Amino acid sequence: MKAFIAGATGATGSRIVTQLVDRGVPVVAFVRDAAAARGKLPIEVTLVEGNVTDKESIRGAMAGCTVLLSATGARPGFDPTGPYQVDYEGTKNLVDVAQEVGIEHFVMVSSLCVSRFFHPLNLFFLILYWKQQAEAYLQASGLTYTIVRPGGLKDDDTDSRALIMAPADTLFEGSVPRLKVAQVCVEALYLPQSRNKIVEIVAQENANPQPYEALFAGVA
Repeated sequence: MKAFIAGATGATGSRIVTQLVDRGVPVVAFVRDAAAARGKLPIEVTLVEGNVTDKESIRGAMAGCTVLLSATGARPGFDPTGPYQVDYEGTKNLVDVAQEVGIEHFVMVSSLCVSRFFHPLNLFFLILYWKQQAEAYLQASGLTYTIVRPGGLKDDDTDSRALIMAPADTLFEGSVPRLKVAQVCVEALYLPQSRNKIVEIVAQENANPQPYEALFAGVA
């Protein structure tokens, strides 16, 4: 296994990178600025500069990789095209190149509530809408995929609440630590129960902890 990570320097993506490195998986981190990324990511990681909006740069970076994990997201700002360019067109580019190079498993971090067009987050340039369109493009690609839709993302890695996993359009509120999102994404690579599924995840107090195999198997 050799992993290509898009969004590697983000708060969730960097945790995905660390999880993979801890398992001894070679990682190619696709970053905008290698010098800035070097201070954020483990030394074992190969850094390749590029942008998800530039398919040629993706093609050069992804060669030789066997799995892909995408934790990209438009940066907050005033550019109304951001979510369209990054969350939709960027993911389309990743999917297209993944098909070309024969990626075996594509794991995408999306978001809870993408199916709710009138959700308040869509006031920010349709961010959820474009994530849902990207999900649909991945699903139609023929690639083996796992789409992870987390609830509100928390930076507290000590959060010990148990994970709840449910099918698409089941959970509409709740939060989850970014570390658990990263763990779900990496576990998905190893478990056949995760393949070709959309899973929604939140963490809850007093929930019954379950192994990842059972969590994924419980999602139809």
